[in-house]
Amino acid sequence: MAVEMIPEELCRELRGVLAAAVERNLGDTILLSGGLDSSIIALLASKMGDLKAISVCLKDSPCDDLKYARIVADFLDIEHLILLFDIDELKEGIRETIRVLKTFDPMEVRNSAAIYMALRYARDIGGELVMTGDGGDELFAGYSFLYNLSLDELDLKIRRLWRRMNFSSVKLGEALGMEVRQPYLDREVMSFAERLDSRFRVGFRDGRRYGKYILRVAFEDLLPEEIVWRVKVPIEGGCGTSTLPKIFEDDIKDFKELRERYFMEDGVKIRSQEQLFYYQIYRSLFGPPHPDGSTGKICPMCHSNVSEDAIHCRVCGAYPI
Repeated sequence: MAVEMIPEELCRELRGVLAAAVERNLGDTILLSGGLDSSIIALLASKMGDLKAISVCLKDSPCDDLKYARIVADFLDIEHLILLFDIDELKEGIRETIRVLKTFDPMEVRNSAAIYMALRYARDIGGELVMTGDGGDELFAGYSFLYNLSLDELDLKIRRLWRRMNFSSVKLGEALGMEVRQPYLDREVMSFAERLDSRFRVGFRDGRRYGKYILRVAFEDLLPEEIVWRVKVPIEGGCGTSTLPKIFEDDIKDFKELRERYFMEDGVKIRSQEQLFYYQIYRSLFGPPHPDGSTGKICPMCHSNVSEDAIHCRVCGAYPI
């Protein structure tokens, strides 16, 4: 039993707002992780037309998303296509991801390369308009670092998140000649989130604290319980790319020498074997990063320009800066 009681009329309004947003942003394909956000979009879109769902996984890696995505696809009776890719195929996808996003931030590449693989697969099977669950975590407090804040702190943090929201799926889709649609970022959903009392964003159930609480309560009778109350898992954890740090650690034996070389030649501080792999691709495509005079603030790790209020470098992933 939940501790916080959310008014049914508020849940009804949210369901209506999201349904209208999906209708305005309807696609023929959805990237389905089996997490709450994409499952809600799949639920609503499945009532509006034929829908294909795509899930991806790195072979020989733990991929929790597949289990949950299958549950959703079976529950909704929609076509579910699964792409299993090997490490060589992923490395090709990583190169394209770095080329499009111009980053060697390990977390960004690790997550976005999986999105790239999914979008490319969607294109190859004829998908043209691809929906994602982008924005649900940001609008409704899905990240665990938000759970224990006071209401005032949560309001402040979440609005900062909104100002910095940046989703790689749109750029990757454009590079593949596809249109990516993001129903959570629809103007009416954003308006609802702006007006929402933050005490409805985080709540308790069975002694556990959950983000996106209002989303869970609003759809708990419309989706399987294990989907509605699934604990958030990052993209890398759900599709298996969380194993990349270990893979590169085993593959790259001359890390110390190369790290020193790139620091001496480029002034770039490399933090791990994984980042080294990404940086070598970035360097071959764009050369070493360097200030261009567009901002006064410079990343101390890679010397890229960052905005004056930035605490994270989008090029190398340094945090905090």
